[in-house]
Amino acid sequence: MAYRLPRYRVTLVREGSVSNSNNHIRTPQDVMDVLSTEYDNAVVEMAQMLALDTKNKIIGIFTISTGSLNASIIHPRDIFQRAILSNAASVILAHNHPSGDPTPSSEDTELTKKLVDAGKILDIPILDHVVIGDGKFVSLKERGIIS
Repeated sequence: MAYRLPRYRVTLVREGSVSNSNNHIRTPQDVMDVLSTEYDNAVVEMAQMLALDTKNKIIGIFTISTGSLNASIIHPRDIFQRAILSNAASVILAHNHPSGDPTPSSEDTELTKKLVDAGKILDIPILDHVVIGDGKFVSLKERGIIS
C-alpha cells in the first residue's frame, strides 16, 4: 500500500509596509513612535512584534494577536515562528491597553518572563516588551523584568 505523504513549503509573505521616519530601535520611545499610530483609537488589545536585525534595524512588524477589551492571547510559538521566518536577530514585543493605563499586569510580567526564557533557548533575545496606553508607555526592560 502506498501512502500519500504531504509535502510543504514555508514562506513569509509581505502584506504591505508602513511609513516611518525611524527604522532603528534604540529606546522604548522609538518603539512607541513606530507603533503609536497602530494603537491610536484601538478598542481591543493588540500584540505586535518588531523583528530586528543585528543592528536593531526593523526588518518586519508582525501582528501577533488581536484580542478583547482587556486580553490578548500570545503564545511563544507565534512569536518565534515569525522571528525565525524573518531571520530576526532579536525581537521587541509591544501591546496596548485600551483602558489608557500602560501599567503592566501580572499576566504581562509572567508572559514576558516565559517569552524571554524561550528566546534564550532559541538564541533570539527578547530585547523589550513595551506596553502602550493613551500616548504613554511602560518598558518591561526599564522595569527590570528583562535583563
